[in-house]
Amino acid sequence: MRVTICGAGRTGHLNAVLFKQVAGIEVSVLTNSTAVAERWASGDDLWRAETRDGRILSARPDHVGTDPAMALENADIVIITQPAQARPALLQRIASHLPRDKRVYVGAIPGFCGFDWLAAKAPSGCENVVIWGMKDVPHIAFDLVAGQRVRMGGAKAELFVALHRRESAADGAALAAMLNRLYEAPVTLLRDYLEITLTPGNALMHPAVLYALIGPGAPWENKPFDGPLCWWSDCPQAGAELLEACDAENQAIRRASEARLAIDLTSVKPLQQELIEAYGDQIADARTMYTLLRTNRAYADIHAPLVSNPHGPGLVIDRESRAFQEDIAFGQALLVTMAERLGVAVPAIAKTYRWARDYHGGLAEGAPDYVPTDWPEAA
Repeated sequence: MRVTICGAGRTGHLNAVLFKQVAGIEVSVLTNSTAVAERWASGDDLWRAETRDGRILSARPDHVGTDPAMALENADIVIITQPAQARPALLQRIASHLPRDKRVYVGAIPGFCGFDWLAAKAPSGCENVVIWGMKDVPHIAFDLVAGQRVRMGGAKAELFVALHRRESAADGAALAAMLNRLYEAPVTLLRDYLEITLTPGNALMHPAVLYALIGPGAPWENKPFDGPLCWWSDCPQAGAELLEACDAENQAIRRASEARLAIDLTSVKPLQQELIEAYGDQIADARTMYTLLRTNRAYADIHAPLVSNPHGPGLVIDRESRAFQEDIAFGQALLVTMAERLGVAVPAIAKTYRWARDYHGGLAEGAPDYVPTDWPEAA
């Protein structure tokens, strides 16, 4: 089986190493980094991944390059790990290079931010493409040195994927078979792609913590950080409480979607339950959202995106990080739009979204343009 991974970041690098541990898997990586591609082409350098117990897994991808024609040649499955803001241009770039003589499975990990809607707008001539997405990343990955090594955090106990509504049951069975070959955790096929779109994740989690750290009345409002801090083990109580409020509103969007579309979205569980089921005994104290976030070993050592303060000493939040460019500009924007169309009040989500846009100063307003204008009426 030939796998093409689009993106050589943390998730892409880790997946490439893990897939090469499986016999008979050929891995090609499409990257935007000429440095990473040139390093791979220059010799026999191995890509490495350090597990939580200190083991080093290593492998050499079969191909790493910047040319989509070469990276996608004869691909059976394409896994897009690039952030949501990079995916529209990526899909345009790869569409004409996808195999045409067989079914090719093009999916995103994670599959949030309406990837099914985005991929369905790809250029014509891609009728053989099967669109899918994964509910979340299979493993936490961090501390990347591009093209060399990455650290692997906690792994999910079970993986969930969904297909675009247009795809067939046979496509679903074939996809599940491929992914179950690639991953150790069992892969379950969901019934509707909205189960991924509405899964509580980064679009709720990162904005809530940011607001509690640097938003109105927060400890670091208009004040630089003295040093690095971790997203979750340093999460303030106010961040956990705001996250609970945002999560409750996401559940309201889920219930309204079920009622309007007459579908079952009960797999979209409250965030605390999702995390407990995903990480199990990696969580030392799951009594509250606050204790869960701060004691989840799978989240340990994951740093918030900080850069040097351009106006003096200390560190400030990186406005170019995925927390803004993906989680807010795409993830939160989509949730706000869905809530408006369904007539659901989401004051906590809307508050963090408005604040984040004002704080950043350069994010587009509104949902991504690939969201169907007639949703949910024509869903």
